[in-house]
Amino acid sequence: MHFSFTPEQQAFRLEARDFAKRELPPGWLGGGLDEEYSEEGFPLTRATALKLGEKGWLAMGWPREYGGQAASLMEQLVYQEEMAYLGVPGTDMGVGGVAWIGPSLMLFGSEAQKREHLPPIASGRRFWCTAYSEPGAGSDLASLQCRARLHGGKYLIGGQKIWTSAGHIADWCWLAARTGTMHRAPTKHGGISLFLVDMKTPGVAVRPLTDMSGLHVLNEIFFDDVAVPAENLVGKEGEGWYYMVSALDYERVWPGIRFTSRARRMLDEVVRYVKGTPRGASPLLRQRLASIAVEVEVGRLMSYRLAWMQSQGQKPSHEASAVKVYVSELIQRMANVGVQALGLYAALSPSKRDPVLEWLQRNYLSCVCETILAGTSEIQRNIVATRGLGLPR
Repeated sequence: MHFSFTPEQQAFRLEARDFAKRELPPGWLGGGLDEEYSEEGFPLTRATALKLGEKGWLAMGWPREYGGQAASLMEQLVYQEEMAYLGVPGTDMGVGGVAWIGPSLMLFGSEAQKREHLPPIASGRRFWCTAYSEPGAGSDLASLQCRARLHGGKYLIGGQKIWTSAGHIADWCWLAARTGTMHRAPTKHGGISLFLVDMKTPGVAVRPLTDMSGLHVLNEIFFDDVAVPAENLVGKEGEGWYYMVSALDYERVWPGIRFTSRARRMLDEVVRYVKGTPRGASPLLRQRLASIAVEVEVGRLMSYRLAWMQSQGQKPSHEASAVKVYVSELIQRMANVGVQALGLYAALSPSKRDPVLEWLQRNYLSCVCETILAGTSEIQRNIVATRGLGLPR
């Protein structure tokens, strides 16, 4: 494994930076999903996604017949690293469109599903949300109760989903529902199926959930006998759990380089902010910033290793979980140090007059969810223990 990039990859990195500088507003810091998918921010998100699609960057690693460029994993890593560091909006086409829904469809979807959905994702024209969690099914995801029953050539879906990021702007939904009964299946993991649901279908109701920072990216979604064509079933009925596990592996690879890049951007902004204050940094703050700088580089190299494993034909599983734990907790530590650097200003309400202060405050509040999404740190550590170390449950 080599920790260096070719001249062509370095040139591509510079091209990606030039794109962001040219297409994003002056002084852009990146607002996170809450800003990407807000009423004010979504027009920029949609426009940027279309431009990324025109350049063939959104899904550059996908096969050409589905809108990709068949790019190498290292080219994808360079792209993801720069987009995350610069806060470029729209790179995942909602939540999961590029990161795990597209790759999962390539593995388990029908050819008709691939032709229908992959090119619109790659071109920046179709946004997605992922509907797994329910009020009574979070970490214990196999307990989900949203149901789908086959009737007259269509599945009628009824139930509720919660914590659905980007559900309010999504065109389509990647949905897990129970098509069998738990008491008839050998395990509660049986009888779960995956569906592709058009969010404009009658009976779909989206209600906003405002997070602790007062912003809206999360949603509840209610399904009232939503009629979904039978051909929108992904793979075989009752085998959705296995498809979900594979999709979750993709999802857990995704945060590595993105979270590390966000932490690195926060570190750089905090250092710039502290240098601009009259007193500069105290010895204790300098020590903490230096420690975080080392941790950021560790996370970066761990993420590079995941990409290298994939380039060798390996599928990271417990390795991705280990990286997800590390980087999600890293970004929280970085946000804590950032707030410490602000001092008493951190207690003030966000001010539009100081974009960096507002940005750091918002990152501090929003990063709380990073150790929850894609599986909590506790779940990830269990995966590392059982799959990686072979420990008993």
